[in-house]
Amino acid sequence: MMESFCALRRKDVINICDGMRLGNVTDLEFDPRTGRILRLVVSGEPCYFGILGRCSKFFVPWECIVKMGDDILLVNVDKQDMFLKGKC
Repeated sequence: MMESFCALRRKDVINICDGMRLGNVTDLEFDPRTGRILRLVVSGEPCYFGILGRCSKFFVPWECIVKMGDDILLVNVDKQDMFLKGKC
């Protein structure tokens, strides 16, 4: 199944381990030598009604994607596999 990056950016990312909504895909990290996608960059929830941007970014390994639906992306990620950058 082919997906464009624009279609991927509109999807909510849900962790099936704990049912937590992580946010939306904002970027991808890939290996420039092979072209292989390594991680999804997911923006967390907005801080103070979005005025101060996003509280955090999650980096979710590509292999943790379980299912891509029409409007959501299900991932199976343990806390140690998903690393967090930045906080409010």
